[in-house]
Amino acid sequence: MPATTFSVLGADLAVKGDITASAELHIEGHVEGDITCSGLVQGEASSIHGAIRAQTARLAGTVRGGIEVGQLVVLKTARIHGDVRYDVLTIEQGAHIDGMLSHGLEPMASDTP
Repeated sequence: MPATTFSVLGADLAVKGDITASAELHIEGHVEGDITCSGLVQGEASSIHGAIRAQTARLAGTVRGGIEVGQLVVLKTARIHGDVRYDVLTIEQGAHIDGMLSHGLEPMASDTP
């Protein structure tokens, strides 16, 4: 089994297109597209315009799009504009969520027909 890895998109990076990662993904820059990964960590100054699907996520920047995450932590600097589906949710005082919150999420492996 390979060692745990992560990928970093730096603050000076802007990506247009969908991103799929089997490892944890750290985003400090700007992404226009959907993100699917095992774990997501978003920096305060970053922005994501697209859907997020992950097992775990720690969001601190701006997100415009739907979110489906098993375990979600929304930090006080986060600004979320979209519906959120989760199993476990933590929201720091000061965070903004403009959308519907729904508890209960099917496992990510359920994409098979």
